[in-house]
Amino acid sequence: MVKDMKRELWIKGVKDAIPIGVGYFTVSLTFGLQASIGGLSVIEATVLSLSCLTSAGQFGGLELIIVQASYFEIALTQLILNMRYILMSTSLSQKIDKNASILQRMVVSHGITDEIYGVSMMQDGRISPYYSYGLMTSGMIGWGAGTFIGATLGNILPVNILNALGLALYGMFIAIIIPPAKHNNKIMIIVITSMIVSSLFAILPIINQISSGFRIIIITLFLASLFAYLFPIEETNNE
Repeated sequence: MVKDMKRELWIKGVKDAIPIGVGYFTVSLTFGLQASIGGLSVIEATVLSLSCLTSAGQFGGLELIIVQASYFEIALTQLILNMRYILMSTSLSQKIDKNASILQRMVVSHGITDEIYGVSMMQDGRISPYYSYGLMTSGMIGWGAGTFIGATLGNILPVNILNALGLALYGMFIAIIIPPAKHNNKIMIIVITSMIVSSLFAILPIINQISSGFRIIIITLFLASLFAYLFPIEETNNE
């Protein structure tokens, strides 16, 4: 009876996360292509995708791997890019069934993404770790399958087509930042300032000698701190 309930919870999680998995597939397809262009094998790209379930972390880490950054740079960049998951994990830990073991909570934490966190928090009451496993299953299948197919295509497609498809990554980033920037002047200022600062780091003497890994770290910390101070999020108290 208990096994049947666990299976039903897992199946429900899988079904609820199917749209998430489909979305992840399209993004990870681009990641697989980029990984192949960068010199990673199909297996390496797929393992990276499954072990680092975050688009920002994957693309940021891939760029550092391609330029042969140090392990320290890669680790520190991942910490900064994925720091928000510490807050999500802390919040979600209060939502997970209180009888869940430490090991089960650790497994659930591996699969926390923005979308999976959102679906989890929308559930009424506490959730079983087996429901979270179901969410992770759809998400990881989408990530892994998209990466595998993208990396495979990267090994068989002509170079000129790969170069053209490589532009899809930049198109994806533009598609992410332009819509909110059109409706929010603060976001527009942040985007433009980030572009200017990144360009300065790339062309100014001495500064341009800093490795790309530490450039990302410095720029991210500096701009995040600056704009968090300039544009704080207003909190509202609902009584």
